[in-house]
Amino acid sequence: MPEATLNPTATPFLPAITSLPTLSDTALTSTLDLLFEPSPTLHALALPTMRTISFASYPDLIATLRTQLLDLAAAAAAAAAAAPSGAGEGVRTRLHDILGSHPRLGAGAAAGLSALSRDEQRHLRAEGQRLGGLNGEYEARFPGLRYVAWVNGRGRDEVMADMVRRIGRGDLRAEEREGIRAMCDIAADRANKLLTKSAEEAAGVAAS
Repeated sequence: MPEATLNPTATPFLPAITSLPTLSDTALTSTLDLLFEPSPTLHALALPTMRTISFASYPDLIATLRTQLLDLAAAAAAAAAAAPSGAGEGVRTRLHDILGSHPRLGAGAAAGLSALSRDEQRHLRAEGQRLGGLNGEYEARFPGLRYVAWVNGRGRDEVMADMVRRIGRGDLRAEEREGIRAMCDIAADRANKLLTKSAEEAAGVAAS
């Protein structure tokens, strides 16, 4: 019998948090892809954690992954300080692979956005050309990174002002930390929405 998988482009749902240690790698990576975005580097980091720790809730899981990512950022900074010639770039590359998995803000449907990303960015669909220019400026200022922010209903002007501020600040390590916080805030918001939807659907079935 074919194994059931979670499909971020179909009907998204999250498995019971207590079932995670027993699930296949395919189901675990699909769960991560729903909460974050597809990233083999994140899969490699997170799967051992999901297999060895029994979490009480999805917020607990996301908080643990946030700590792991911040530890990775600290290790990247320490490696850069210890090997300024670039010998420690492997750690930073892993981190940037994860942070770069999120789509560019304002990217069109052709860019392969997941349904969750399209919904999160619905306030930014206008001003696509200006957003594209700011994305380019950001990526030139911070090679290897993409601008990541939890939009959370903010309009395009507010988001673009934040992009300009962060480009002007020019602090790579601060960007790495902000990117991690944003990714995890997005993941927590997605988990809340998906679990709420599942609960509402279950209540509807029970009432019918």
